[in-house]
Amino acid sequence: MKKTTFREEWLFNVRADILAGVVVALALIPEALAFSIIAGVDPKVGLYAAFSIAVVSAIAGGRPAMISAATGAVALVIVSLVKNHGVEYVLAAGILAGLLQILAGLLRLGGLMRFVSRSVITGFVNALAILIFLAQLPQLRGVPAYVYLMVAGGLAIIYLLPRLTRAVPSPLVCIVVLTAISIALHLKLRTVGDMGSFPDQLPIPAIPKVPLSLDTLKIIFPYSLAIAVVGLLESLMTAAIVDDFTDTPSDKNRECRGQGLSNIVAGFLGGMPGCAMIGQTVINVKSGGRGRLSTFIAGAFLLVLVVFLGRWVRQIPMAALVAVMIMVSISTFSWRSIRNLRTHPKSSSVVMVATVIVVVATGNLAIGVLVGVLLSAVFFMSKVRRVLTVDSELDEANSLRAYFVRGQVFFASSEALVSEFDFREPIKSVRLDLSHAHFWDITAIDALDRIVNKFRRNGISVDLLGVTRASATMIEKYATHDKGFPTHFEPSH
Repeated sequence: MKKTTFREEWLFNVRADILAGVVVALALIPEALAFSIIAGVDPKVGLYAAFSIAVVSAIAGGRPAMISAATGAVALVIVSLVKNHGVEYVLAAGILAGLLQILAGLLRLGGLMRFVSRSVITGFVNALAILIFLAQLPQLRGVPAYVYLMVAGGLAIIYLLPRLTRAVPSPLVCIVVLTAISIALHLKLRTVGDMGSFPDQLPIPAIPKVPLSLDTLKIIFPYSLAIAVVGLLESLMTAAIVDDFTDTPSDKNRECRGQGLSNIVAGFLGGMPGCAMIGQTVINVKSGGRGRLSTFIAGAFLLVLVVFLGRWVRQIPMAALVAVMIMVSISTFSWRSIRNLRTHPKSSSVVMVATVIVVVATGNLAIGVLVGVLLSAVFFMSKVRRVLTVDSELDEANSLRAYFVRGQVFFASSEALVSEFDFREPIKSVRLDLSHAHFWDITAIDALDRIVNKFRRNGISVDLLGVTRASATMIEKYATHDKGFPTHFEPSH
């Protein structure tokens, strides 16, 4: 990847990044408060996390313009830890999760994203869009009719203002206008202040108050591992989405390390662990954010808002933020994927739909993506297995049959390979031409052993020809039928 300069990452889009960061900061506050409630911790734990994770990931992360903070996915993981052991153990678990994420980055596990199919990513995006929309519905139940008018008016501002001017992000105008209307008309609306109390001081670094013992490690390690996996999965998927949206690359391994460092800093500043947030990331990108400055402003301005400008921020009506988040859900959903259900291969459509259903049903992004990846693997192996062919020619004069194996031999296709041979044919010898075959695993080698041994038990000699170098390495290392078979090596293709 091309190395970028400080200016290219931070200062190429200053005005738009600052405005986008302000919008995101306002949208982060109710989210952080809500996730704190879900996790069962004091609201300041979520707000401090949003500040510290956003600021650190802006500096150390691998995807400019991506917003990271406290998230619902991580909040769900730590609920039982909070209930059984308290918030200090959550902070310690977040620090350990950060170390595991840094280790993942050093081991270059970010590259595993290449094994996640486009169908899974589309399903992930669509499921998140649905979850974001569903999360707004509680704010619209049992409310006066004018709340719906406020939301509708907010959506009108968001979608119509860009036709007049793009000088200011329309979501920011929506928040400011609806707040002004609410205050001027003294409307009884649910506000950001109703979500929870704000901290009245800056975060102070401190070591979590937990015993430094093996017992503590036994308690927090399972949670730390879950936080690390869920956090990296959501972050890397979100990074891939931003890559596509902005047509710019990101460093996935640096993102692993950056997320790890963010969680470590959050733990020492009294914040819960977190990861990337696709909703706020979409707000940032849609508002014009492209550089690291937008993420930094989002985190830093959030802290200023809640600590120094809290009495004003508390008056922001939730209707304004609901309008913004509905815009996010509409923008996030891949509407083209619905049309593609008719034209794309059925296997791809099944993977996408299954990912959506599992994520929405469980509320767990990791489980949904895992199901999608497993289904993709099953469909892929099924396709590769069908490509395997075995042709043969009989030389009656020499009582010899030559078999020509073409395709990939691995655990899913090994039985199909064995079934292609006639072991009772009245011939003296068999020649296996493997120059167009590749043996991938020990199951494939075991199948080759079985083929050779079955022929030999029936008094038929076997020669192996054209073994590629890659396959020969596996055969020489793991085959048991004959270490001294005649082999002709050819370069792998």
